[in-house]
Amino acid sequence: MDTSTSVTNSSTFQNSHFILMGLPGIHEWQHWLSLPLALLYLLALGANLLIMITIQHESMLHEPMYHFLSILSVVDIGLATTIMPKILAIFWFDAKAISLSECFAQIYAIHCFICMESGIFLCMAVDRYIAICHPLRYPSIITEASVIKATGFMVLRNGLLTIPVPILAAQRLYCARNEIQHCLCSNLGVISLACDDITVNKFYQLALAWVLIGSDMALVFSSYALILRSVMRLNSVEAMSKALSTCSSHLILILFFYSGIIVLSVTHLAEKKIPLIPILLNVLHNVIPPALNPMVYALRMQELRLGFWRLLGLGEDMSIK
Repeated sequence: MDTSTSVTNSSTFQNSHFILMGLPGIHEWQHWLSLPLALLYLLALGANLLIMITIQHESMLHEPMYHFLSILSVVDIGLATTIMPKILAIFWFDAKAISLSECFAQIYAIHCFICMESGIFLCMAVDRYIAICHPLRYPSIITEASVIKATGFMVLRNGLLTIPVPILAAQRLYCARNEIQHCLCSNLGVISLACDDITVNKFYQLALAWVLIGSDMALVFSSYALILRSVMRLNSVEAMSKALSTCSSHLILILFFYSGIIVLSVTHLAEKKIPLIPILLNVLHNVIPPALNPMVYALRMQELRLGFWRLLGLGEDMSIK
């Protein structure tokens, strides 16, 4: 009787918290990475806030393309803020403990923001496709109301479809190890500690990646393929150059975002042999795009760049050529 009782108790024991161990293999000097990561985080916050304020302040930027860019800035701030404060707390204050509820909330936020970023990239690709391939119909199709509807749809889609990820993780039994070899709560890292079957969790994670992110990626690249075909048919070299310049900033960031996801998926297969690489890439993929996006747009978009100067009081006499 005592034996059966002890077995039952051990099988139903649930850990109350997880321990985020940080970057595997470099625990002794991982705090040195805190400075570049903190600088990237501050850059992401400052640059994206500057973009949002500039677009709000400049009436010439009150166009659908810049509205989507402003929404992307909100998503970037949310994604970076979801992980960076905890990572810096681990590196600076050795604050490795995280409650189960906080961990599952972080899992949800990470998935939601990444899927939201993919969705906004799709909206921006469709916006550019209609602007270049159907310019006469653009004002009637892409309106302020359509931007609100598209954004609302993306919020509902990503908010609802990512809910099962943390719910399924929370339903698992964590009765043994509670040390996560990571500096954030990744879904696969957390459920790998479960004592019961995680097949459903892995299946939904895979389905979410292929159906949601995969379909977005296919539609985004299809849009840009159609744009490229349409641009190649233009007789004017100047018009061709202007169209390609408008799309190039979007395409640079889209390629970086989706190639990062593909690289993460591939390196995850080698995680047991080289655990540091996929984990470090995972962290960087969540903080570099939010810091990179504003800089690329500022460098490639003249209207936005001039808006920055005017906002800072440096461009009163500047005009768009």
